[in-house]
Formats: sequence, structure tokens, C-alpha cells
Amino acid sequence: MSEQIVIFGYGAVGKATAERLVAAGRTVRVAQRRRPKDLVSGAGFVACDIADAQAVARAIQGATQVVAALGLPYSGKEWRRLWPTAMANLLAACRAAKARLVFVDNLYMYGPQTAPLREDMPLTAYGVKPAVRSALTRQWMAASQAGDVLVAALRAPDFYGPGVGLSHIGDVGFGALAKNKRMILIIPPDIPHAFAYVPDVARAVVTLLDAADDAYGQAWHVPCAPSRTPREILSIGAKALGVAPKISALPLWLLPILGLASPTLAEFAEMRFLLDRPYHVEGSKFAKRFWSDFTPIEVGAAQTAASFKAAASSASAR
Repeated sequence: MSEQIVIFGYGAVGKATAERLVAAGRTVRVAQRRRPKDLVSGAGFVACDIADAQAVARAIQGATQVVAALGLPYSGKEWRRLWPTAMANLLAACRAAKARLVFVDNLYMYGPQTAPLREDMPLTAYGVKPAVRSALTRQWMAASQAGDVLVAALRAPDFYGPGVGLSHIGDVGFGALAKNKRMILIIPPDIPHAFAYVPDVARAVVTLLDAADDAYGQAWHVPCAPSRTPREILSIGAKALGVAPKISALPLWLLPILGLASPTLAEFAEMRFLLDRPYHVEGSKFAKRFWSDFTPIEVGAAQTAASFKAAASSASAR
């Protein structure tokens, strides 16, 4: 059977993964509700609603491998409604097609921690969104343990990278920096926080796609640079652009109050435990099995700043 890889979701990670695979001459099709305007040349596309089991089955039919890089609305209510269905549909379709699944996940399922996050930490029942992530983990692990489908979870902290706007240091950070404007962050600027560089995440996805079956049935943390403060990261970007960083931040204690008027900030209030303490991620498991030459912050921040500056200059020229 010839290789066919289906990528669900064309956000930052889905796009970077598709670009990496197509550049290597591999057969890729992207599945989501609407065709992306910037779909990489050489990739196919199939319209699919992840909540529609038949549509998911059609999208995966004939595939040998599947990548789930989904970004559902950032709402606890929507997560409880959509995520279990999305996972069930993916597992059923992969089972029918005999396709392996790489699930791009976050780190919410560990809940509030003070130690560096490890893959063997227990699943949390804390809150809404963390509890949903724990339930999803049990869902794919049960399918894997039953021998129904081979699943590997790739867990990453917050993203950053060229063109990655939906990040704690994306549009509000590098985007404002590129326009020489004040950056107003939700994340505290002076607490160390792990960030995964999106090209590294895409590389890790492809690594798991190419891995032997014994790499499945388990979770892996994406290798990322040691935690740095957002101020340090953005200052590196500012230096690359030759500007002085101007940074402000919303106090975390204000989030529940501001959340009364802003649904988005209300959703962040539940996740304050990700931001109110040093946030470190242990990535040695992946490093020992595969690779550990992640992109240094000095390189990633400079490249990210340059990409936002180029986009801002292009928009201004238009």
C-alpha cells in the first residue's frame, strides 16, 4: 500500500507538518471544514467536520497514517461537547483504515504542578479543560491497549514561531514588537515558561510518523529549549529587529474579574496555574529515543521576530 498521510487541522502545527512532509515528497491531504487559503502546493484537501463520524471515515479512507493537529474553540463547554466525539471519530476511522494516529496534544492533563512536567505524571481531574484532556488520554490509551489502533500522543507546551499569532507571545508579543508598539501580555513577563518552537513540533510529528510501532501506545514530550521568561524571549526578538521592547502585562488576579465581560479571559482564568509559577517541561524521554537538537531560543526568537516584521511590512505596503 502506498503511503497516504491525512492531517486534521491546518493551524500552526498542521501547516508546518504539511509543509515538511510535502517538501520531502510525501503524499499528504489536509482535512478540515474549509479549504485553507494558504494550503501548501502539492497537498490535497478534503472537506470534513471532525464531529461527523462518516465524514471523518471518508477523509481517512485509504490513509496509512493520520495526524490530529486540531484546534477547537477555546471554551470549556465546547471542549466537553466536541473533544470526546472528535477522538471517538478519529479512533473509529483509524481502526477501520488500519492507520496509525499521531495526536498533537497539550500538557493540561497534568493539572497544577510545581515540578517539571513528565509523561508519567498522573492524570488530573482539576477544572474543565484539564479534565477533558485527561478523559481524551484515557480514551486513546484504552483503544491502544485493546489493540484496536496504534496511537502516539505528542505533548507540547505553548507554541511560538514564525507567523504563529495565536500564542501568549504571538500577535500580542512579536506582532506588536514588529510594529514597534507596546506589548500587552496575559502571561506574566518575568516567570520562566517553556515554549515549543513550531518547526520543532512539526519535526517531532514527522519523527513519530517515521517511528516503529513500539513508539505508539504512549505519550512523548516535544523537545524544547529550557524555560525562559517571556521578557527574555521578546527582548531577543527586539534586539534582532533593533528596537527597544515595551512590555506590559495584565495581573493574573484580574482575569476572573475581566472574565465577567470577556468570555476569552474567563477561559484563561481557569488556567492560571499554567502561568502563575515557573513552567518547566521534561523532554528527555523523546531526546533519548529520537533527537534533542531543538531550536535555541536565540535562534527561534530572532526568526519569529523577523517573520512578524516581514508580514507587517508587507501589510503596510499593500
